Amino acid sequence: MVKGLKAALAAGAAALALTSAGAAHAADPASSVVAIKAGRLIDVATASVKTDQVILIEGERIKAVGAAAATPIPAGARVIDLSDKTVLPGLIDTHTHLTSDPTISYLESYHISAPRAGLFGAAGAWRTLRAGVTTARNVGAGAYADVALRDAIEHGDVPGPRVFAAGPMISMTGGHGDDNHLAPQYNYKEEGVADGPDEVRKAVREHVKYGVDLIKIATTGGVFSSNTRPETTHFSLEEAKAIVAEAHNLGKTVAVHAHGPGGIKMAIRAGADSVEHASLIDDEGIALAKQAGTVLSMDIYNTDYTQAMGRANGVPEVNIQKDKDIGDIQRENFRKAVKAGVKLSFGTDSGVYPHGDNAKQLAVMVRYGMTPMQAIVAATKTGAELLKAQADIGALAPGRYADVIAVSGDPTTDVSRLERVAFVMKGGQVYRGEPGQCAVAPAAWPCDAPAK
Repeated sequence: MVKGLKAALAAGAAALALTSAGAAHAADPASSVVAIKAGRLIDVATASVKTDQVILIEGERIKAVGAAAATPIPAGARVIDLSDKTVLPGLIDTHTHLTSDPTISYLESYHISAPRAGLFGAAGAWRTLRAGVTTARNVGAGAYADVALRDAIEHGDVPGPRVFAAGPMISMTGGHGDDNHLAPQYNYKEEGVADGPDEVRKAVREHVKYGVDLIKIATTGGVFSSNTRPETTHFSLEEAKAIVAEAHNLGKTVAVHAHGPGGIKMAIRAGADSVEHASLIDDEGIALAKQAGTVLSMDIYNTDYTQAMGRANGVPEVNIQKDKDIGDIQRENFRKAVKAGVKLSFGTDSGVYPHGDNAKQLAVMVRYGMTPMQAIVAATKTGAELLKAQADIGALAPGRYADVIAVSGDPTTDVSRLERVAFVMKGGQVYRGEPGQCAVAPAAWPCDAPAK
């Protein structure tokens, strides 16, 4: 109780300090500007590195970016000196499960309520933001817990990245999104389970009613579901087209879980915006994706974690074997997709591995065909385009949100540098950095020290 009281008093003092600082900034317009001095800045629009740059920030958004010689810092502006760092836009992970915890076994998961999963989400979101991921597309959460998490972050109840929420995945009966672990006498099916064109359209409408940002469906079996095989095709083309048409009509994008070649090609032909996993994609599927401009969001890191820790976490042997069977194939198909020039985003499937380790996938993307710059562009510019949010995120440019991260060294030669983020700013507020940097633009939450 004493500890809680101390924390409350500290929070009150911090809020008072922020209020006083805000009043002072309002009295002096120049002091409302934050200037970041960047020793090196990655311009993802041109895939180039610029030196000796200045970013001017006002409120949540970037006001100007340019060479220090041509971008004067206003008198009285608050300065964050990152002259010894490489600065780049916050990362965008296009495939997360923030409300999932990989250490929870299948048996334990039946005791996890929707509110409890939401609390997992709050913890996962904080770890994700501190790792430099300032935007996360959450592709599947029961009871619309990710919608609640998104709203809590936007209202300042908890810290986290910008969340684009999909709610429950839409799946056919017995599909990857259904719960096939229970015996028939329990007569249970998951949220989002629908069959036939009319029923799947209704499912899309219901998801939009409850506030989702996008629709997630499954057109194949999966690795972590029971009684499904990744190579099998789920739904009919008619059903997939009905889902995509209804979602697009209501202004929502569509992400499709698909491992097998049939389900991948069905998703592309139906007009989906992205295909998730795409593990067993064939040459025809790669050609179709390139022609249609479909983004592939391929999670090529997490198999390392599953193979190392799956048994300890209670993952059934059959699921570990399925992951092993397709892991190397998926990585080689990623290489083929890169070579073919298909659009690829940075989608990691966080929640299958611990949140906050997102950037570990970047080195795997480089190992399987990308240059470090291509991986960085995939994790920024391409992600923003997939989310149709390029006016707000994905680059350091005037008008965009001030979502800025920094690392020591040069991630365009060693992309693993992004696994150790030294500075994180989201919407003009600092969540990770040196004490002086945190004080310049403080968030309402504790500011982490740079990762070592």
